[in-house]
Amino acid sequence: MSLLELIERADERALAAGAVACLERCLPLLAGPDAEPLRPLWASCENGQDWAIRLAAVRTAMEQASVPDGPAALVRAMLGAAPSDFAAVPLREWADACSLVALRVHGRFDAPDGDVPADEEDLLKAARSGEPAAMGPLVAGELERQVRILEILAETTGTAGSGAGLRKALDLSTEGRRVLRAVMSRRARGRS
Repeated sequence: MSLLELIERADERALAAGAVACLERCLPLLAGPDAEPLRPLWASCENGQDWAIRLAAVRTAMEQASVPDGPAALVRAMLGAAPSDFAAVPLREWADACSLVALRVHGRFDAPDGDVPADEEDLLKAARSGEPAAMGPLVAGELERQVRILEILAETTGTAGSGAGLRKALDLSTEGRRVLRAVMSRRARGRS
């Protein structure tokens, strides 16, 4: 099943967790290596309890991080676009947008100069639809993580293991965050 189909079929829990997971993997752009600013949102993904309150707290905490233009600004904007309502329609729109931003961010680091490929929109649309697309390794890995997270969450919805599904989603996101942090570190060393 394609990423777009998984987003379309996902329930509120999977949509919220999928979107938070995308932001989690992009955290190296906004927060230090030991920062866990999104943890309160993860705690609300299961059933939406205290979602709006925790979202407001996360936004307040993240406003203090200095954000340069470019990919970091895109990630900050996605946090700002998070819906306060834990409902399928706004969460689906947000999850779709977070998915696209995460793929774009990873694409910037696939490109040696960090520029946006001229055909980025077409490539990402094809990849998210399940069609073959020429992607760099970071975008391919990010796409795979997004699909796997939504599959895990779909498999565990309404089961006794639903909390374990969220934990697996967090673990995959933490792995993805480490990958992006390593790429950013290598790129910074190459410039010095």
